[in-house]
Amino acid sequence: MTSKIESREAGPKAQGSLGFTSGQVVQEFYWDEDADDSLRAAIEDVTGEELVDVDYSDVVDGVIVWWREEDAEEDDLTDVLLDASANLDNGGVVWVLSPKPGSRNHVAPEIVADAAKIAGMNPTSAAAVSKGWAGMRLVAPARQ
Repeated sequence: MTSKIESREAGPKAQGSLGFTSGQVVQEFYWDEDADDSLRAAIEDVTGEELVDVDYSDVVDGVIVWWREEDAEEDDLTDVLLDASANLDNGGVVWVLSPKPGSRNHVAPEIVADAAKIAGMNPTSAAAVSKGWAGMRLVAPARQ
């Protein structure tokens, strides 16, 4: 994992919107019943848009991926990140959300950072985004 990744406690911005702004479309991958619905609602409140699912085929401004250790049994995180970036507009970000350290199904930040690098993304920061979830912010390179 790169030493450039900043680690911080979640403030209102991370808890409420993960940096998303009004009018942005955010696509969601790997939602399950354990996902933090208050965080999802906060993103929708800030953007004024409902989260779109994996079947959405238009351009999106950002992506959240709910990723758990057990998900690695079904899919490779690198493949998921490549899928997540397929609709991503230039300047868009991807947040990989994992259960907090010490929790069942926690994913180590190094695993997320390695998958991001293989997928051509740069990890930029990490944060506690809600009571039970931590997140790593990834930035995709600009398209030519």
